[in-house]
Amino acid sequence: MEAQKLTELLRATIDPNPEQRKAAEDQLAQIHKIIGFVPTILQIVMQTTLEQPVRQAGAVYLKNLINSSWSDHETKPGEPIPFSIHEQDRAMIRSAIVDAIVHAPELIRVQLSVCVNTLIKADFPGRWPQVVDNISIYLQNPDVNGWNGALLTMYQLVKTYEYKRFEERTPLNEAMNLLLPMIYQLMMQLLNDQSEQSVLLQKQILKIYYALTQYSLPLELITKEIFSQWMEICRQIADRAVPDCTHLDDDERTEFPYWKTKKWALHIMVRMFERYGSPSNVVSEKYQKFAEWYLPTFSSGVLEVMLKILDQYRNRVYVSPRVLTDVLNYIKIAVSHAYTWKLIKPHMVAVIQDVVFPIMSFTDSDQELWESDPYEYIRLKFDIFEDYATPVPAAQSLLHSVCKKRKGILPKAMATIMQIITSPNADNKQKDGALHMIGTLADVLLKKEVYRDQVESMLTTYVFPEFQNPAGHMRARACWVLHYFCDVQIKNPQVLAETMRLTTNALLTDKELPVKVEAAIGLQMFLSSQDEAPRYVESQIKEITKELLTIIRETENEDLTNVMQKIVCTFTEQLLPVATEICQHLATTFSQVLESEEGSDEKAITAMGLLNTIETLLSVMEEHPDVLLNLHPIVINVVGHIFQHNITDFYEETFSLVYDLTAKSISSEMWQMLELIYQVFKKDGVDYFIDIMPALHNYVTVDTPAFLSNPNRLLAILDMCKTMLTNNPGEDPECHAAKLMEVIILQCKGQIDSVIHMFVELALSRLTREVQSSELRTMCLQVVIAALYYNPQLLLSILDKMSQPNNEPISSHFIKQWLHDTDCFLGIHDRKLCVLGLCTLISLGDAKPQVLSEVAVKIVPALILLFDGLKRAYESRAQEEEEEEEDEDNDDCEALSSDEDEMDDMAPNYLDKLADFAKTKGTAAGFEVKAELKDDDEDSDDEAEESVGDLNETGLETFTTPIDDEENDSAIDEYWTFKEVITALSAQDQVWYSLLTSNLTPDQAKALQEVVVTADQRKAAKESKLIEKQGGFAFPQTTVPSSFKFGS
Repeated sequence: MEAQKLTELLRATIDPNPEQRKAAEDQLAQIHKIIGFVPTILQIVMQTTLEQPVRQAGAVYLKNLINSSWSDHETKPGEPIPFSIHEQDRAMIRSAIVDAIVHAPELIRVQLSVCVNTLIKADFPGRWPQVVDNISIYLQNPDVNGWNGALLTMYQLVKTYEYKRFEERTPLNEAMNLLLPMIYQLMMQLLNDQSEQSVLLQKQILKIYYALTQYSLPLELITKEIFSQWMEICRQIADRAVPDCTHLDDDERTEFPYWKTKKWALHIMVRMFERYGSPSNVVSEKYQKFAEWYLPTFSSGVLEVMLKILDQYRNRVYVSPRVLTDVLNYIKIAVSHAYTWKLIKPHMVAVIQDVVFPIMSFTDSDQELWESDPYEYIRLKFDIFEDYATPVPAAQSLLHSVCKKRKGILPKAMATIMQIITSPNADNKQKDGALHMIGTLADVLLKKEVYRDQVESMLTTYVFPEFQNPAGHMRARACWVLHYFCDVQIKNPQVLAETMRLTTNALLTDKELPVKVEAAIGLQMFLSSQDEAPRYVESQIKEITKELLTIIRETENEDLTNVMQKIVCTFTEQLLPVATEICQHLATTFSQVLESEEGSDEKAITAMGLLNTIETLLSVMEEHPDVLLNLHPIVINVVGHIFQHNITDFYEETFSLVYDLTAKSISSEMWQMLELIYQVFKKDGVDYFIDIMPALHNYVTVDTPAFLSNPNRLLAILDMCKTMLTNNPGEDPECHAAKLMEVIILQCKGQIDSVIHMFVELALSRLTREVQSSELRTMCLQVVIAALYYNPQLLLSILDKMSQPNNEPISSHFIKQWLHDTDCFLGIHDRKLCVLGLCTLISLGDAKPQVLSEVAVKIVPALILLFDGLKRAYESRAQEEEEEEEDEDNDDCEALSSDEDEMDDMAPNYLDKLADFAKTKGTAAGFEVKAELKDDDEDSDDEAEESVGDLNETGLETFTTPIDDEENDSAIDEYWTFKEVITALSAQDQVWYSLLTSNLTPDQAKALQEVVVTADQRKAAKESKLIEKQGGFAFPQTTVPSSFKFGS
């Protein structure tokens, strides 16, 4: 391969002339498969005499080619084999890539690191064990330039295994046996050198150690001694002074290498504490002893450094936001443990006053952003991805945690807050901090009687007046505080009325956008929490809705779409006249969000919120067909746009919209939409079949005559099911496909004879391949059972045609499998269909398959088993319907005293800890606790299985069929059907009846009698319901006496 020619082509790919670029790209596409091409590209990338842009173009091309074509691709028979890089070329790349990373400039090194990551994922350890030696050679070499490349390669190695399970990490642990001591020695050497180059290398080593330990701590690799060495390194780096960086602006300061290295040291310490060093809160039982060692070994030294950093902050020395966040997070974890709490308790009030309070106060930079870019201000305040970039959420979390968990801290915190709020000298920024703290503690205060009774007074005295404050951020804070107290039990209705008036007024009339956003969210919270709230805003709801739509469009804030959903649900009747306008506004805003490209993650969340709001609007307007008529065309346009442009990110929400658009009736436009859905499915919708399923169920069941009027509709859905059942997409989507086939058969009884064979063949052929779950096996059997119920003679003839001469008939094999798997049918529907299927089978008379005589003794016991399951399932459903939601417990939550640890109810040994706690408390109170706490999970497997069997509804039962309609006058009752069949058999075919029942045990005979009795009871109950429906029983009207006398 000519390097010169390739260099010219790469140069042409960055030519300003688009035609030149296109020609070069086409030529590269033609020659990239030639052996020698890939190593030549790497050779060009490493030519120091070439200009940087050409080398960079080569590096990007190499990265993309390796990413797409490094590994051999699996192919299906008959399909063309996709290109993959020849093994000869791969060997050359493997032997040269680490050297390339070592010698490449920074911009190219970034691209080559991605290449190394791909190579390691595909080839380590099997084809490329040498990478470990490559790294170790450079680490042992005294040349500083080699260290960086070796560490970058090592980082990619560790990142590949970062989230793998313990048992999958053996190759990494073996490599780290060699490499970890090397980077430790290197780190010890670098710690004495405070140059920027050294500090950047230290940062890279810490990133490697973090990736190695943050998800799983390999205790056999990292012994207590080695762990202690690394903790000491982290402690030293956290403790050491940072060179002066006052000449840098705030953004540059956070990127200052010395602060970034400190950040990674703190990352490690926080992670080790929260995941492996917190007794009773560790991620796995195997770390419990380690945690008990960690706490007394490291707490004192680490907390000393943490408090020192906080002391620097309180003395106005710059601390980077991310370092501050980690320190606060470490202290928050320390609050939960008695050992560490004793160490920080003396400093806690000072931390709240001098660290937490200033962090939670409005700052000059907040003010600057508020004034210069209110949209960005809103985005940052509501963006969960920004939580780590600022220490504010960590300060909130620490304050909340310590006031909730530790006795005596809440009163001191409240004293500090009230001192600021009541001080005539406090400025708006300080008042903002105090109100921010009050709102953060809202749920804790509402659980304490002493504060709960004063909340109304506090709101009217200190929060309501801030709505008149000329400073916009204080008006926004007032709205924010109210929203956090939305659960308060308001005794004075005037307080609620004023809350709603102030919030509504802020939304409608305030000139500052952030105030409007906070007001809107406050409004939503009160509408959700206070039953009386809606009446105070009902008269203004149209103006509120229009204003809300405007600010949703202006801010593209996803939280506001939730507000809109709440308003639409609460004021459905009042919004009927403007429903079309709302829908059109939401659709236009959705288009606007799609067209803007900035901040794609946030935009995607907002767009999803808009689609969900449109769906809510459709749902609440379901009972108003005249309104729906106007909404449908708008929504159809949105759906069509997403499907036609293949915007897969929104498929899930869009299929939900299709479900709503087809819930009551199906318009001609929606029948056309089915064609589009089919095209989408064939193109890239296979992964979304579970999301499509509810809409397809509507197409089949809402207007079955229209569905069947065009044979292509049935064939399209059948083809979708076939694709799912033949392409191994996973057993859950396959279950859904089989369920849809069953629904079609039961829904179209007597109308699709010509295609039944396709359903049966598809279900049975899937059973011939490996099936891992009983759900898929029973679901495929159910398709055949549904076909039996549909038309038994037709099914048996289909099965006969499928049978091979000299083999067991397929009908025989199917019936035996069915009876064998009876206990696998769960829920009401599946068991009911089984009963109806078996009833159909045993009442076939002379047309009975021969195998029935062979298995006759198993049939009635199978039916008894099904009826027993049905009885439990019906009882369970009735119980669920009767159960009312329990009121939330509003008791005071007890804080922990200084010598108590907090217990995590998700921790592995939670019950043991709870038992110990109960015994300790009991002894203190003067009685002995003898009862044992037992984990439900420790019960026998049999009990677990039985409880699963009691499930009254399986996940797929929401897709209903005609046999599930119990309200219909002509509804099929499986108990009564069985009684009729068995009674008829006993009278008309005594030989067959005797064969079925002669081997029953006394218990089975009794159970059979109970089923017959239940059948009579169910029939009587249904007749009684029918009479009631038609007007009820006629009773003579009598007056009710005012008193009763019993006896004579």
